Amino acid sequence: MDVHNVSLEISAVRPEQYPTTDWPEIALVGRSNVGKSSLTNTLINRKSFARTSSQPGKTQTLNFYNVEEQLFFVDVPGYGYAKVSKSEREKWGQMIERYLTNRPQLKGVISLVDARHAPSDDDINMYNWLMYYDIPVLVVATKADKIAKGKWNKAESIIKKGLQFDNAKNDLLMFSSITKDGKADVWQWIEEHIAE
Repeated sequence: MDVHNVSLEISAVRPEQYPTTDWPEIALVGRSNVGKSSLTNTLINRKSFARTSSQPGKTQTLNFYNVEEQLFFVDVPGYGYAKVSKSEREKWGQMIERYLTNRPQLKGVISLVDARHAPSDDDINMYNWLMYYDIPVLVVATKADKIAKGKWNKAESIIKKGLQFDNAKNDLLMFSSITKDGKADVWQWIEEHIAE
């Protein structure tokens, strides 16, 4: 998609605050600091449109980004940040679960993991949860520029093994916001899923 116009439509906590359009939605999930903002900015050709929080775990709302009046990117609060209280985490969990399980406009989820490491327990739990609810998933391994390209296959197999990845159902892409590797492939996946 050729992107020129993007705006933050709304930051929502409850379903009654969600946009009322029928546009397809693609949600982005991942640990705090895994690179959701960098992926969003790369996809929409902006340097710093989606803000990187200076305090990990600070984003506590679902942020709906209007892309070309055709679809929404939904930035989901990052998980796995230790300084957030247990009750806060439970509150987010309920908010996220409510959105991901009850939103008919949701066409797929981009689940971000760090290409340099095996998936964390939180990454594995999120992937299993999305599988359980039968939500289409694209796993994007971020920060791939920090690994030699010759080692990408190894990194991919470590991630797939950790997630017990379902090759028949899902896709995995290596991505770098620095080199733009993977950008076109991510867009291709998005366009296929919003067309369904």
